[in-house]
Amino acid sequence: MDKTQISRRGFLRGFGAALSLPALESFRPLMAATAAKQALATTASGAPLRMAYLYIPNGVNLSHWRPDGTTPSYKMGSSFAAMEKHREDFQIFTGFEQKNAQAGGDGPGDHARGTAAFLTSARPRKTSGSDIKLDISVDQLAANAVGGQTRLPSLELSTDGVRKSGSCDSGYSCAYQFNLSWRSENQPMTPESNPRAVFERLFGAGSDGERVKSLGQRLASKKSVIDFIESDAKALHRHLGRTDRQKLDEYLTGVREIEKQIEKAEAMGIPVDPGVPAPNGTPESYKDHLRLMFDMMVLAFKTDTTRVSSFLMAHDGSNRSFSEIGVNEGHHSISHHQGNQNNLDKIAKIDTFYLEQLSYFLEKLKTTEDVDGKSLLHNSMIVYGGCISDGDRHNHNNLPILLAGHGGGAFKPGRHVDLGEDVPLGNLYLRMLEEFGVNEKRFGDSTGSLRKV
Repeated sequence: MDKTQISRRGFLRGFGAALSLPALESFRPLMAATAAKQALATTASGAPLRMAYLYIPNGVNLSHWRPDGTTPSYKMGSSFAAMEKHREDFQIFTGFEQKNAQAGGDGPGDHARGTAAFLTSARPRKTSGSDIKLDISVDQLAANAVGGQTRLPSLELSTDGVRKSGSCDSGYSCAYQFNLSWRSENQPMTPESNPRAVFERLFGAGSDGERVKSLGQRLASKKSVIDFIESDAKALHRHLGRTDRQKLDEYLTGVREIEKQIEKAEAMGIPVDPGVPAPNGTPESYKDHLRLMFDMMVLAFKTDTTRVSSFLMAHDGSNRSFSEIGVNEGHHSISHHQGNQNNLDKIAKIDTFYLEQLSYFLEKLKTTEDVDGKSLLHNSMIVYGGCISDGDRHNHNNLPILLAGHGGGAFKPGRHVDLGEDVPLGNLYLRMLEEFGVNEKRFGDSTGSLRKV
């Protein structure tokens, strides 16, 4: 195996396994030149540009979320304590709305409408039957444009079980409430909540059936996916310098650590998850589940396996409890706080919990070097937030939205941006598509590309 062959191929292969390579010094000129030739989804330096959307449910405690001031020294809300160290890497917005999540004559169902409208900026047809109708989501517009450049066009994640039919929220199909990403007006992109299935999709080779077969062989022989690409890895080692050998070893160790976490979860059986049965291979701790999914998203971006991802951290209307942080009541139940201070305090605890997981994700991205020598976080655009502002009012304006990453230098993070009026969230999406190289004149109910980023 020679260096040119490895560079061109870009991954290590073994029976039933294929691990994409991270950025290595030895191949940087070739990798950067290859990326620079691609007109779409690249930064000014020629590195891949990544796009991710992370969804939180049920609104927030606004008094603990909203920042104070708009100068560079603005004060973050108390829920953002874990995010202070990332101050220069994200911007908080006040003023975004998603009109198509509002009732508009359709009556109740704000949770289903919120999840459905968040990435589509479109109004879901109110039905619990098979005649669902929405629109393509922003992530899939991007994936359609650049998906051919990566092994996976996009990666859809969740922590909830799959629901694609039936009635879930006041006459709305479960498909709306449990799917964030949409391929077309009637085809949701089913997110994967089972960490084992995500792992196999990222590191297994061949068709679904072939991946299942290779997994069975690995389990029967008690071997790791790393064992199956060992000969390829050793051959590559001989062509690398000391620094790259260390990077490769760290990468393979990271893959193995994720695999061990999944194996541990599988050995413990199926944990109980309020509302929706959790799949096999899911960590018992919700925090561990979220972080394991984030770890795999980082690896997917690091190896350029995909440049587009969405993560339904929990579906809107989720009644999950958070006993690990002292909140034993269901999230949805207490989101209808009616001004009760005890409930508001618990909502603030949940908001803090979710932002701590975001901080974990951003730290991983910030400490991972990209092909151009900058960080993955520098070369990313990551939207975090939800489609309900105050869970008691079910309002869909002044949404809790932040944008992390520098977009390869296109954005100016480190700010609180008060838009001063209600602005369609689709305007932000239109700008992100523009930076991705996808030319759309309009997205959903957008009124123009947002320049204040």
